[in-house]
Amino acid sequence: MNENSASLRGFLRRWPLLAFVLLLAASFGLSGCTKLRARDQLNKGVANFRDGHYDAAIENFKQSKDADPDLLNARIYLATAYAAQYIPGAPSDENVRVGEQAVSEFQDVLTHDASNISAFDGLGSILYSMAGTPFQPEKYEEAKKYHQKHISLSPSDADPYYWVGVIDWTLARRANDELRQEYNVANPKKQIKDPDPLPDKLRAQFIEQNGAMVDEAMQMLDKAEQVRPDYADAIAYKSLVLRMKADMSDSNTRASLEKQADDLLDRVKTIKQKEAAEKAAKG
Repeated sequence: MNENSASLRGFLRRWPLLAFVLLLAASFGLSGCTKLRARDQLNKGVANFRDGHYDAAIENFKQSKDADPDLLNARIYLATAYAAQYIPGAPSDENVRVGEQAVSEFQDVLTHDASNISAFDGLGSILYSMAGTPFQPEKYEEAKKYHQKHISLSPSDADPYYWVGVIDWTLARRANDELRQEYNVANPKKQIKDPDPLPDKLRAQFIEQNGAMVDEAMQMLDKAEQVRPDYADAIAYKSLVLRMKADMSDSNTRASLEKQADDLLDRVKTIKQKEAAEKAAKG
């Protein structure tokens, strides 16, 4: 041991508080370095994600998350990068794994921030994408719950109302299709085609099993339009729900509902034309 080292250690033994302060400063210095490294990897990940280099972005976000576990954006972006790689309907094990990883990472965000709206939206979106092929109604219901949580926290946002309406319509449409298919199998000489109304017995069955869901779909889409009056997608789905309501109605009401559905599609066309003109004007 040289003379300088011995002198310093003797000094620190005589002044333990100063020793503690020096150690604490060193600790904060290391912590600052890791936080800077986390931010650097986060920024690199965002750039890679923006350029469509999702694998590289995922590695950046993983390193950012490891360097600073408290950096919530690293967790959110990592989940989003996985979700961006998921291909709806693709049956490969790798694709399913990517979707499940996105779900896991978004849920990890919620363990750190139980009211994180971005995580609710991300989970609602990826679960909806995963639910279609093969058809998994339980995933649709799970997606719906996350959008409802968004509504409970931020009721002035239009999108979660829209998504609840879309999910309700999707589930009801599937039930309607299955009833028609079952009927056609049982009645090969008396087929009902898609534009045809349901026979009375099937109509009563559909209303009993799905009527409340169809009503909720319309309520949610109405709310989305109230919040955002030019919400073209919500209005388009309202048209679809009205056609379903027409299928649930007697002949006297059906024509009126179908006319309302057609009118809504005209509104959608007008909104889209206006948006296109405004975009063109901005260059």
